[in-house]
Amino acid sequence: MANRPLHVLFLCTHNSARSILAEAILNHIGKGRFKAFSAGSSPRENQQPNPLGLQTLKQAGMSTEGLRSKSWNEFGQPGAPPMDLVITVCDDAAGEACPYWPGQPATAHWAYADPSAIDGTDAQKLEVFRKTLLSMHRRLELLVSLPLGKLEHAFLQGSARELAGS
Repeated sequence: MANRPLHVLFLCTHNSARSILAEAILNHIGKGRFKAFSAGSSPRENQQPNPLGLQTLKQAGMSTEGLRSKSWNEFGQPGAPPMDLVITVCDDAAGEACPYWPGQPATAHWAYADPSAIDGTDAQKLEVFRKTLLSMHRRLELLVSLPLGKLEHAFLQGSARELAGS
């Protein structure tokens, strides 16, 4: 881990909203110490990131370049980047059996309501995405600010799970 950023994979069911937001936020604030990825347990055929999520990221000044919906199987293949931490960000993915992750990364579950499941006007939906982004940003700021010792493999699991209560 010392020779590269800490690799963090955010998982959700469809990889269209919460996991995409988390990937973009951590890559934005990670200060070169983190490299975030996202995936879904069962993205729909031709799944794309939620347009309101992308709009929320852009309004927050975060890059959406390269964001795409993909299956978590992509990260279990030979040649995939090794993960240090895998975080589920929705209740559906938390209860699913995850594939084998080479290197046995630390795991944690950070529950967030699905902002794309809200009914209402576009403005109301956009506000829910904004609130989700802010909530994730606060928790990820705490992760980024952890001292190096708390990010070592032996402590990473406990550190990430403690942040679930933040």
